[in-house]
Amino acid sequence: MKKKYLIVVADYYKNISKGLLKSAKDFLPKSSLIKIINVSGVFEIPVTIAKNINKYDGFLALGCVIKGQTPHFDFISHATTQAIMKLSVENKKPIGNGIITCRNMVQAIARKNKGREAAQAVISVLSQ
Repeated sequence: MKKKYLIVVADYYKNISKGLLKSAKDFLPKSSLIKIINVSGVFEIPVTIAKNINKYDGFLALGCVIKGQTPHFDFISHATTQAIMKLSVENKKPIGNGIITCRNMVQAIARKNKGREAAQAVISVLSQ
C-alpha cells in the first residue's frame, strides 16, 4: 500500500529549506503520495501537522533556526521540538524532525541535506 507523507517546510531561509526538501523527497519511495505545505517559520510547523494528523501516515518537519543575539533561538527550538515529539507520541505517528538548529549560516548550509535523515527516520518507524 502506498504511504502518504506530509512535508511541512518552514521557508524563512529559502536556500536552506530547498536543500532540506530536496534531500527528503529524493529519499522517500517514488510510489509515495507526498503533499508539501510551506509555512513562514518553524514555530508554525507543529500546528500545521496537528491540523493534518489524521490524513497522513508520516510527517516531515523541515526548517532552520539560526542563533541570533537574543534567547529567541532557544525558546523557538525547544518549543518546536517538544510540540513535535508530543504530537508524534500522542498520535502514534512518526514525525521526522528535520529542523536544523545552527549558530550561523555556514553551519546551516553544511547541513541543508539533513532532510534525508528525517525521511529515513519516518520510513524506519513506519516499517516496524
